[in-house]
Amino acid sequence: MYIDYLNTPLGWIKLVASRNALLEISFVEQPAEDLSPNRITTKARNQLEEYFSAERRTFDLPLNPQGTDFQKRVWQALQKIPFGTTMSYKQIAEMINNPRAVRAVGLANGKNPIPIIIPCHRVIAADGQLGGFSAGLWRKEWLLKHERLFKS
Repeated sequence: MYIDYLNTPLGWIKLVASRNALLEISFVEQPAEDLSPNRITTKARNQLEEYFSAERRTFDLPLNPQGTDFQKRVWQALQKIPFGTTMSYKQIAEMINNPRAVRAVGLANGKNPIPIIIPCHRVIAADGQLGGFSAGLWRKEWLLKHERLFKS
């Protein structure tokens, strides 16, 4: 495993990668002493810095999130949500051809191991409420506002 950290407006982010792909992003209190970056973590760090500086709207990284087949289908669908826009859990369920799986989509969304890059923050409830966010609702609000401001 390769590990790097990035200080962002949302706090410290831990990046975890294999030799070939990004595996996980998580929010942490502060960096640990397990720093061991590689080309994947460095590329992810650079692209996230550009995202937070409003210089990047899409990510070009090899990803390998670990989860069930259903979760992976949901996470692939999330990557199709355009920058600065939102979709409902129901719309994601319909995208994966499983319109009754709204709650399961919500659970998969919450298990997303690579937030921001796999944009689970762009999924909201059908009534327009934000719903949840595993890293804290205030981070979801910040990300959505950030994207709306720099969409044009």
